[in-house]
Amino acid sequence: VGRRSAPRLRVSLPARFVAVEETHNAILLNISRTGALIAIINSVREGEGGILECGPVKRFAIVTRSEFSLNALQFEEELSDEQVLEVRRYYENFEERERRSLIETARQWVNGESKDDRAL
Repeated sequence: VGRRSAPRLRVSLPARFVAVEETHNAILLNISRTGALIAIINSVREGEGGILECGPVKRFAIVTRSEFSLNALQFEEELSDEQVLEVRRYYENFEERERRSLIETARQWVNGESKDDRAL
């Protein structure tokens, strides 16, 4: 019997872990129905709870292991298979969405439509 209770989907996506004391920018490294592995510059202590936000996922989780910058999370309520597949689709289309967003931001800046103060 291994440590994992569900197969993991390996990804590399920007995420946030919203804990009581601080909101951490993170990278989601893998996810399953039961939990996830995130990388955070400043690790969160074991036993701390927070909400993992990444693409279609917004789920309360407890930090079960914290080593260096890696934090293993266990979800309070499991994800469905469909929710894990949504993360996979989100991951597969992430680069294209980011590229399109960058092009649109550049277009708005060139046309003077940007809300960015640097355009003034």
